[in-house]
Amino acid sequence: MQTWIPPARQFAYLTWKQVEAIPRDEALLILPTAAIEQHGHHLPLATDTLINNLLLGKALAKLPAEAHVYALPPVCYGKSNEHLGFPGTLSVSAATFMAVLRDLGASVAASGFRRLCLYNTHGGNSSLVDVMARDLRAEFNLRTFCLFGSAGALFTGIAPQEKAYGFHAGEIETAFLLAATPDLVHPDKYTSNYIADLADPDLLLPENASATFSWLTRDIAPSGVMGDPRPATAENGEKWIEEAATKIAAALQAMLAFKELVPA
Repeated sequence: MQTWIPPARQFAYLTWKQVEAIPRDEALLILPTAAIEQHGHHLPLATDTLINNLLLGKALAKLPAEAHVYALPPVCYGKSNEHLGFPGTLSVSAATFMAVLRDLGASVAASGFRRLCLYNTHGGNSSLVDVMARDLRAEFNLRTFCLFGSAGALFTGIAPQEKAYGFHAGEIETAFLLAATPDLVHPDKYTSNYIADLADPDLLLPENASATFSWLTRDIAPSGVMGDPRPATAENGEKWIEEAATKIAAALQAMLAFKELVPA
């Protein structure tokens, strides 16, 4: 699969002797988590994994050369049962996903590393990543961090409705891939669906509210798309990639600089 991770930041490219020479109590390892799942008629199954690699790679390229930050190979398969029923979706159970993260965290700790960032770009994994970051902290005394998606990038110029409810295969994801892997995007196949409408607020919302409802993609999006990809452009994709990479790089540097908490 295509990668944007700089070779010097690829943990799996190192020998064990090179790993041994890293100042492991200071270094930061990043474990990407994503998915292989349907993304409508116009984007590839690997969209979340490609975007993870793209944004992380661009962010890592912004770090000082002397920073000891390395990307682990990604966990490509995620909890994607919301997309089951669409051909091509490959999902693992919550228990399996968490067990994989637990075992990888155990390996990281056994190698003498103290800092681990879980970088997730699939919504279905988010709550599990939160749980596992705390569990890895408790079980292995790892200093764990969570990083999600575009790290709070503003996506300058995007419409409010799309920013709020362009969850999946909408304008942002489409723009990212138009900029990075245009051969994998099929603009003649665009479809649009929204799971909620900003103009018609309701007490029950799908995400980010005090009261939510659980949903499966087929409940509201026959094509598998949640959002509107039609306004997407490669130019906006380039701009938004840069915005996201800058935010992610800043977050990674904060993790490197993070000091242990001292009880009062």
